[in-house]
Amino acid sequence: MVVVDAHVHLYPAEINADPAGWANAHGEPHWKTLHTRRRKNGQLVQGFPSVDRLLRDMDTAGVARAVLLGWYWETHESCVRQNRFYADCVRNHADRLSAFATVNPRAGTTACDEAWRALDDGLCGLGELSPHAQGFRIDDPVWRRVLTIAAEWKVPVNLHVTDPASRPYLGRIETPLEDFVRLAREFPATKFILAHWGGGLAWSPEIVPLRNVWLDTAASPLLYGAEVWDRALTERVMFGSDYPLILYPRTETEPGMSSLVAEARRAGATAAVLGENAAGYFGWR
Repeated sequence: MVVVDAHVHLYPAEINADPAGWANAHGEPHWKTLHTRRRKNGQLVQGFPSVDRLLRDMDTAGVARAVLLGWYWETHESCVRQNRFYADCVRNHADRLSAFATVNPRAGTTACDEAWRALDDGLCGLGELSPHAQGFRIDDPVWRRVLTIAAEWKVPVNLHVTDPASRPYLGRIETPLEDFVRLAREFPATKFILAHWGGGLAWSPEIVPLRNVWLDTAASPLLYGAEVWDRALTERVMFGSDYPLILYPRTETEPGMSSLVAEARRAGATAAVLGENAAGYFGWR
């Protein structure tokens, strides 16, 4: 059974070396809040692995390929740095890694130029993006042009979605679910992947007719119980871990994918969800 992790994050070495200092120096306070926070026991919520460490963790979990997602950066410069880093990752490990580009429409038409450049450089999607965290309206004209570019290139857009019923945490930002339904309806030629089970949209009848909407399972154990694997539209769900987030903080202190793969299998996740959907979607078969 092929396993594809469609939701992974990595950062360049200079970010890994000093995450908080880098964020302070580059105008990324929201990323700092989310990624350098600690749990009540003092444990960091995530690790900062290298590409080589990711590949070893993929081997341990039996993951054949991972999709590197960008971040919803606040500055254009951070988007560009991440995109260049990911292009290098894909060139060096084309058999194991694919990557999405990140942009912030607040940069104006420069964001569109960067989307074109990154896609031309071999990246295969846009995201993980978040209008609500990045500070632009969903009817922003540059954002709408970015979504049109995705349709023209026939690549998906991954969007961060927060379940409105989820518990509060430091850095949590509301993402009204109706905004994502609206985007899918207004841009039927654009394919969307809504992260984190779509914030609960994965089991909502509202998305059934929206054939351009897919979901991923990123951070599932931190959000839902194992029963969630039986509730969703399995033909449009892609396995995703949100690596290097530590998904089982009560029993694990390091990031990995193995435990989530095991949970999904125990819960009866289909071969389609674990990898075939993503492999077919991206043409990796």
